[in-house]
Formats: sequence, C-alpha cells, structure tokens
Amino acid sequence: MRTAKISRRALLAAGASAAAVTAVGLTTVEADAASNTRPKVKTGKAAPGGGTAKTLVLYDTTSEYGWLGEVYAAQTANLASHFGSWTAAPVAGYKAGDLNAYTAVIYLGSTYDEPLPAAFLTDVLATTKPVTWVYNNIWQLAAKPGFAAKYGFASGTFDLAEVAEVGYKGRKLTRSADNKAGIMNLPISDTAKVRTLATAVRADGTTFGWAVKSGNLTYVGEIPFSYVGHDDRYLVFADLLFDSLGSKAPERHRALIRLEDVGPDADPADLRAIADYLYSQKVPFSVAVYPRFRNPKGGEDYTLAKRPEVVAALKYMKSKGGTLIMHGYTHQYGTVANPYDGVSANDFEFYAAHVNEKDYVIYDGPVAGDSVAWATGRMIASGAVFVATGLGAPKIFEFPHYAASPADYQAAHTLFGKRYDRGLYFPGVLTGAKYDYSRQFGQFFPYTVRDVYGSVVVPENIGNVEPEAFNNHPVRLPADLIASAERNLVVRDGVASCFYHPYLGTEHLKELVTGIKKVGYTFVSADSMLNG
Repeated sequence: MRTAKISRRALLAAGASAAAVTAVGLTTVEADAASNTRPKVKTGKAAPGGGTAKTLVLYDTTSEYGWLGEVYAAQTANLASHFGSWTAAPVAGYKAGDLNAYTAVIYLGSTYDEPLPAAFLTDVLATTKPVTWVYNNIWQLAAKPGFAAKYGFASGTFDLAEVAEVGYKGRKLTRSADNKAGIMNLPISDTAKVRTLATAVRADGTTFGWAVKSGNLTYVGEIPFSYVGHDDRYLVFADLLFDSLGSKAPERHRALIRLEDVGPDADPADLRAIADYLYSQKVPFSVAVYPRFRNPKGGEDYTLAKRPEVVAALKYMKSKGGTLIMHGYTHQYGTVANPYDGVSANDFEFYAAHVNEKDYVIYDGPVAGDSVAWATGRMIASGAVFVATGLGAPKIFEFPHYAASPADYQAAHTLFGKRYDRGLYFPGVLTGAKYDYSRQFGQFFPYTVRDVYGSVVVPENIGNVEPEAFNNHPVRLPADLIASAERNLVVRDGVASCFYHPYLGTEHLKELVTGIKKVGYTFVSADSMLNG
C-alpha cells in the first residue's frame, strides 16, 4: 500500500499573474518602491470558448491587509476569464470615465473604509453597465444623492450571526465555521426593485440576503473567497458572473475524471482493470503520469523505459479512451523529505513543504535552485521519457500536489499553455511587487479559465476519494464527492471534476462514476474542455 499523500484542497484566496500588460485607457498606477516601476494594472485574455466580455476588476490596497485586495482581484480575474478578457487595477488609480472601455465592472471591497475616488462613485451611479460590488464600502456609494431612489435599498450593518449555509437555486451551499466575518445585511426599501439572489441562513433558520440585484447593480455581502471548500458559497459567486458578465451559455453539466499518480511503479493490472471499467461506461478519462520513480533512501531510481509492462498498460489505457498528461518528472524533490520521505508520488516536486507539530502540511516556498530554466529542464526531461517509450508527448501539464512557484508556472505556460490542476497564487503577481511566499493561496474552478499566469486551466473541483484521514484531512468517500457534484449543479455551465488513485481498485470508482452520472452529469474528456 502506498503511503498516504497530501490531498488537494482549496485554500483561502488567491493572487497571481502571467505576462499581463498595462491596460489601455485606464490610468497606470506605479508600483511602490519595493517593486520599482512595474505597473499595478494588469490584463488577461479570455479562456477558450470564452465570451466577449471586457471586465474591469478594481480592488483595495490600503491598510495592513491591503495585500488581500490583490489576492481577491486575482481570483476574480481567473473566474472572469471564462467570460472574456479582464483588466485588474487598484481602485485608488481610477479616473473619470475609465469604466467606459469595459462591458462590466467588479469592485472588491476588502478594506473597510478604503478611500474610494469620487470619480469612481459618480461613474458607478451613472452607468447602465453591469456593476458587481463585493462587501465593504457600499455605504460610500449609498451616500450619493439618488442612490436609494434608483436601487431601492440603503447601506446596512454587518450581521455577525453564525451562518453555516447560503441558499441558492434551492440548494444549500456551505460556509466555514472558521469564518467569523460578518455579512452585510441590507435594508430594502423598495422590494419591487430589489431581487434577492442568494440568502444567508442563520443557525436558527432565519435568513437575510447574501447577494441581491437591483437594476444593473449586483451586491454580494461578503468576500466569497475566504475559507473556501468544495461545497462552498463561492459557487454562488462563480455562477452569478454568468449574469453580471453577459454570458448566454446553455445549461449543461459535464464531469471529468483523472487517474492520479501513475508512475513506473504502478500495477499494470490495476491500470487495465480501471481502463476496462471506464471504457464499458463510455467514460473518457485522463491519466496523470510521472515517468521516473525515485526512492533515494531505498536506492531505487528508474524510468518507464525499465518497466515495459507499465508502458504497455498505458498504451492500453489510451486505446480505451485515456489521455496521458504530464504529472511532473519524479513527483519528488532531490534526496530530502519534502515533506514525507522523498519517494515519488508522496512528495512535492516543485515546491518546498514540511509537516509541523500539529500534523499540518506547511508550504515553505520555492525549492532550492528553483527557476524558469530549472523547471523547464525537468519538464523537458519528463517529455523525453514519454516520447522514447512510444507514449507520445503530453500536451497538458499537472503540477504534483498542485504546488509551484511563479517561475514554474511560467515554464509550464511556455511549454504547454495548458494545465489540469488547481492554481497556487501569491501576492505580488498582479502588482509586480516581490512575491510573498508566506501568503500563498489556492483556487479551484468550476469551469475552464485562463488564469493569471496565462495558461488555460482544465478544472478539478470536487477532490478525490481518500479512505484514510491524514494531516488533519478527513476521510472522503465517493458519497462525499457525489454530494459535492450535486451542489455544483448551481453553476449553470459548471463541471464536477475529480481524480482517483488506481491502487484503490474499481469498487469506489464504480460508486463514484454511477453517482455522478445519476445526479445529472455527462462525462467528457479534458481535451473537450479546452474548447470551452
């Protein structure tokens, strides 16, 4: 039995960038001294099949928590890419008329009483374009003459009641018990003008508006990116963007499955059995392969070239509808425990980590020697083994344990341009400031995006079957993934995408596939997601 691995999970928020450029028509705000003269205004392109929306994402930067504004802006930009191009900039740099170049505006009020430019407030009140306002500082807009008459509500107070659920489209989404921040409870004066889109559900069963819409203005009463889990109210925000950003996507629900951590040490019989089952169910699938196995302490080091029976099984999987993707080179780093034992498939490859005294996995930062050239070299070496064994060159990359530095993401973007994972993002990647590796944030996606590193990301959003608890992660069985898939139905063009370890056999897999189909999903290939 293989050692238990760290599970993939959504972290708290995000922040990232690729090779974005200064926006045209929006004043460039120069970075602070720590980042020299790199601009804080960034733009990004649409994901494949994305719409024509041009979204302006504005964020706060003041106070000791000003870095959170960038984090939330990056996460919002990632989601917005599903609908078109985006520009992200500090709201402090807004000038009169800036929003005229865009089809929609999203403002993220992360800082209480952020000084908002008068021009921004005036333009928001005057525009007929869709505006999404998140959390703080709605009172600054509500104080403008004519606001209450136009929208039918006023600024309220933060409701500090325990809220563990958010109701949306007849389903209950979760909200973490660790989240003690209040939710804005708006007083509504004209119910004919205001539509409640989602409701916060208190412990006693009473409710109030979590998100409301009046005319062209959508208001969300809290930051949706904090304390996010698989079944989270974050999904409400992801779905509301279909309306805010003008998408006419049809209602459809696709599922994906990826077979994880397949290396030269895999059992060929397991691989063939799983391929046969999925083929019998007409389920296309992906296979995440690392081509070199290393166990430094045990003195083992060999590639797929030394395991022809595994290569034959992988070719068999391809014949049954499998798509091979590159899952790193060795799925471990050097000869050190990172964080477990240095053995392939157990450890991180592109990021340093350790397990602390409370049994939590702590992300430490880039590995020693990390650079674009180093990461590129590993990816090229991995691809050479694929090609030499007749498996062909993979066209999609997945970072082991979903962890990498911006340099590594740059390498993957240059070589592949496509990933199938969850991203790890850092303060500094939008603003150009020095990366803050002490505040990394992960994000999963319920649909295809082009993230702020520039790569198209095939989503994985409901996790994996994990029969044993470890590192403070609970057991997660097929029923749990199926329940997550059911909650994800609130996203009108969303996916239920999971991964599965072949050494678990086929029984859990059969329950998982059958259950996901039963709640209304159709399985598709990862390649099909690259078309939108």
